[in-house]
Amino acid sequence: MHRPDNAINNILILYFCANIASMHEIWDVAVIGGGPTGMMSAGRAGELGAKVILIEKNETLGVKLLLTGGGRCNVTNAEFDNRKLLENFKENGKFLFSAFAQWNAQDTLNFFNSKGMPTKIENEKRAFPQSNSSSSVLNVLTDYLKKSNVKILTSSPIVEIKSTDNKITSVILQNGTEIFAKSFVIATGGKSYPKTGSTGDGFVWLKKLGHNIIKPDSALVPVNIKDEWVKKLQGVAIPDIKISIVQDNKKSETKIGKILFTHFGVSGPTILNMSRKINELIPYGDVFISLDLLPKLDFSSLNTQLQKILQENSNKKIKNILPLIVPASISEIAISMAKIDENTFGHSITREERIQLMHTLKDIRMEVHSLMSPENAIVSSGGVTLTEVDWKTMQSKIIHNLYLTGDILNINRPSGGFSLQLCWTTGFVAGTHSTTDTSKK
Repeated sequence: MHRPDNAINNILILYFCANIASMHEIWDVAVIGGGPTGMMSAGRAGELGAKVILIEKNETLGVKLLLTGGGRCNVTNAEFDNRKLLENFKENGKFLFSAFAQWNAQDTLNFFNSKGMPTKIENEKRAFPQSNSSSSVLNVLTDYLKKSNVKILTSSPIVEIKSTDNKITSVILQNGTEIFAKSFVIATGGKSYPKTGSTGDGFVWLKKLGHNIIKPDSALVPVNIKDEWVKKLQGVAIPDIKISIVQDNKKSETKIGKILFTHFGVSGPTILNMSRKINELIPYGDVFISLDLLPKLDFSSLNTQLQKILQENSNKKIKNILPLIVPASISEIAISMAKIDENTFGHSITREERIQLMHTLKDIRMEVHSLMSPENAIVSSGGVTLTEVDWKTMQSKIIHNLYLTGDILNINRPSGGFSLQLCWTTGFVAGTHSTTDTSKK
């Protein structure tokens, strides 16, 4: 019988020993989820000298990040007074003071600016990359991971989390690989945009680990509209109009902002921020969205202005006159709703028609059909009960070596950069504190 010589035998022994060692390598920090908060956590922990591994189920990092802000990525809301910024989180804001004292909106802009990504501030303090491209944000984050020596595993879904004595010991990947670490950060996001991988896996794991999970639901969602005329305006965006929610002819919420017309209805930051209220009202009867195209003018001022432009353009048709004071894209709709022939000349508009037109311009109504389905939600509500988290460190109060970030937490917030700021803040805090005394964990 042929036997391998000692040299070959030694090589085989060394090979198997090396593989056993690599299988049981213990990382300082394992971050689960390669979205914005996961990348921030991993980058920060690595920057502090920890040995970090980042595990992502998708083939690439930042899949959802690239879609945010319509592909432009609203990186934060540039409100630098923490107290004022946290007012936008309503009752949840009280939990966030400790975290935001460590990393706030100014820190976010400083971070990206210092890494070669200039930013700009737009309406309502929304901050965007000057490039208008979310890929600029992703490039900064991936470079941050590289410089922080973070090991990245993509295409690596997790099938099991092992724990004992209120500590996670390891996670099992779909391919059978077992990852050991001293600390773990769960940054898997909520259930918005499930096509990007946000399917609520983290909620399932955390519930098994003993956390209470508030049932996830859609929070910021576009709205389906019944009226056919809305679809004719697909792609049209109108800024600075007053938008009200109406039920039983009573306005329950009013905001001034931008509306975006789509093939199914309406969207845009202001509509998204009102969708939660619409969802509350739908079970109680028909809901309408009312548009005031000229919120800066009361009826008296509008009457004066309308009479003036009709007189100055008396020999023009109303379809060519109205775009002088409201966007041309919607002027045709307003004329039709006011039951005026669009070919009527300015000098022939009657007093009754003028009054009807004024009422229309101040109250264009569309009937809500429904909210879009949860997979179209920009942000989902629900998640880990906030009292189960130490907000100074983002550490779980139930699992001692676990840190929780971003959308995994039950925090409602409006559109306008607040979601990503929550990701940057909680990610930074978790990344910082997950490295503390890792040798003792």
